[in-house]
Amino acid sequence: MSTTPLGRLGLVAGILAVGLAGSPTAQPPDFEQARDDAVELLQALVRIDTRSPPGNETLAAEYLKTVLDEADIPSKMLSLDPTRANLVARLEGNGSKRPILLMAHTDVVGIERENWTVDPFGGVIRDGHLWGRGASDDKGQLAAMVQVMLLLHRRQVPLARDVILLAESGEEGTTEVGIDFMVARHWNEIDAEFALNEGGRVGAPDGTVETVTIATTEKVPWRGIKLVARGTAGHGSAPRLDNPIVHLAAAVAKVGAYQSPMRLNETTRAYLERLATISPPDVAFWYRNLENPRFSEMIQAQLREADIATNSMLRTSISPNIITGGFRRNVIPAEAEAELDVRALPDEDLDQFLTTLRDLIDDPAVEVTAPTSMRPAAPPSRLDSEMFHALEQVQQEMFPDAVTVPTMLVAATDSAQLRANGIQAYGVGMIRDDLSGVHGNDERISIEGLGLFVEYLYRVVVEVAGASEAAPR
Repeated sequence: MSTTPLGRLGLVAGILAVGLAGSPTAQPPDFEQARDDAVELLQALVRIDTRSPPGNETLAAEYLKTVLDEADIPSKMLSLDPTRANLVARLEGNGSKRPILLMAHTDVVGIERENWTVDPFGGVIRDGHLWGRGASDDKGQLAAMVQVMLLLHRRQVPLARDVILLAESGEEGTTEVGIDFMVARHWNEIDAEFALNEGGRVGAPDGTVETVTIATTEKVPWRGIKLVARGTAGHGSAPRLDNPIVHLAAAVAKVGAYQSPMRLNETTRAYLERLATISPPDVAFWYRNLENPRFSEMIQAQLREADIATNSMLRTSISPNIITGGFRRNVIPAEAEAELDVRALPDEDLDQFLTTLRDLIDDPAVEVTAPTSMRPAAPPSRLDSEMFHALEQVQQEMFPDAVTVPTMLVAATDSAQLRANGIQAYGVGMIRDDLSGVHGNDERISIEGLGLFVEYLYRVVVEVAGASEAAPR
């Protein structure tokens, strides 16, 4: 057994788990064995190459179905594209409450193999971590959720709710084969009151858990908004006032300097309030006085420079990330364009936003185009729900010196489609540091952190879905 603070917390949490609601035995699960089993699952998943494109997630779904079949857990594969199947499994409860959905995606982003120090599809274990593409995003979470399903089934935990597992394809940019397909064509398979998905994290600097972050909402990516400058093509030896490169550069500079107005919601306000309780005094001052008219402008300027993640949560963000234009140094092009990465607050008005951009640029030579795609916007998941209270309660039992922090995810997940259809979806996650390599090189996950996450998930699910022994089956 590890002697690190995380290891001791895992041991204490295992002892506390004796009192789990609905447990059919007097003893908690063997969470060390569950961790080892989850590691084995994760190794197998990492070794299945599901880079998107092309995806090939059916290979991962087939593997998971084999695991579930061996445990006598019913499952099925559903697909729009036969090479990109989604897998659904269900443990039935007594029906007295609506289901819980556990979901994680099987596709992963691409790699630059020459920049990895290990085989990205080898599932290598080194330095207390499991390395490989998808280890952290999102196959580690998937392995933990499968392990929770196995624990519930093997221990015959009485359930008031069905517990559904969804391993969805296409999350990394091709949702039409994954969550969009499931919502449109197989909603009855995944309909639930609550969902647990990616999007949160456990913060453990120096090996001690300080925060458990739960994503209750997320920003909406408005993809494809472009600035398109047009002018007259000509010879570079005779500069022109309508040169599109010049007009585009001026427009990008204006957009880059601009910040949308700050606007808090229930989630971001609670995020700031709770972080203030565990932050150094100077940072706590920022969080507590962000809406104070005397200090707000100064604090926002500080956050923009020193805490870009929090700054992005407070507003619709705009980042000019791609510029194209011209093909020869001695030719003035007729057109140049820049693509913006816009992450909108859930209640942002698109038409008003585009009008604001056009007024800001104030140049008839530059067109601002509408987005070509976006995830749906929806109200944040509630902070007073049975699920959020359970997430807080288990955190307090396992990590008593930590705090649960609701957050608005600045990235995007398949929870957006669930919230838009009435499911209270919450983003959870395991210990992740800045070296975890998500979408980068040498992606990896802490083995001990994976074990704690299995325990955390199991206890939350039993707390919310468990039924008393006397409940009807």
